Amino acid sequence: MSNLIQTLTQQLEKLRKHNRQGSIKTKERYFQAMQRFCKYLAETWRLQKLANIAPKHLEAYAEHMKKTNKSASTIKTDLAAIRFYHDLISNPRHKLPDNSELNLQRRKFIGFNRAWSQQEFNLMLGIATELLREDYVCAMCLAYYAGLRIHECCRLDTATVENAIKTGVLTVKGKNGKIRSVPIDELLKIILQKRLQAVERGSKLLVSNNTPTHIYIKQLQHFINHHRDKLPPCEGKERLTFHGLRHAYAQRGYSELINTGKQPWEAEQAVSKLLGHERGHVTRIYLSGGGGK
Repeated sequence: MSNLIQTLTQQLEKLRKHNRQGSIKTKERYFQAMQRFCKYLAETWRLQKLANIAPKHLEAYAEHMKKTNKSASTIKTDLAAIRFYHDLISNPRHKLPDNSELNLQRRKFIGFNRAWSQQEFNLMLGIATELLREDYVCAMCLAYYAGLRIHECCRLDTATVENAIKTGVLTVKGKNGKIRSVPIDELLKIILQKRLQAVERGSKLLVSNNTPTHIYIKQLQHFINHHRDKLPPCEGKERLTFHGLRHAYAQRGYSELINTGKQPWEAEQAVSKLLGHERGHVTRIYLSGGGGK
């Protein structure tokens, strides 16, 4: 079995060497997804050539990921990675179907909401404050009040934050280097100003120079995972994650826009822009309490 995995991995490495498309992060994410798929193909189907990947393999793998509780966004990204590498194969035997052709049941999120409540947010801030982790307080506030992803929080430097406090608009470098502008209120300005006083000018706002960003992200995620069970249980809610703060921002922003008289499509479009999305259906996932990224 290990020989089959090695055979497929070697074929994958050849495809990887000839790939010049995508950002470094996307390339790595897709490669890791394909490594997992190769392992599955070897162990489940005893496949020997990537050129022989067929629709049945893709459909079975998607069902396998669902059964192992992979999120909807993870499944979608992994399938995209498989199709991407399949397109790099010179003479594939089959054409792979898209998601609609797979006839997969869409994962249902009805009844489950990832968004943090105000109470959950306040309690977790209190825990971080007691532990003297004002950096965690700041990161969670950036997600809750400005909708930043966790890696976007970690990218912020003092110059960017100083400009945001002055102008009331935070410039965010998001996925694939996409830049967006997010308005910030007086409360977040105060929180950011307090954090600026704790770090050297010219440095990152949250991540110290001697800590790799990916390690810091894991530490912050572990903090939430470790302390979330201390909060009162809430029926119909998924377990709290950092990303759930972004869901709360989206849902709150949408409600506020509707209350000002915006039409639903206008509110959705505005929230989508603030989140850094270009696809409305992704934003709808946030608003309905589902996955998202």
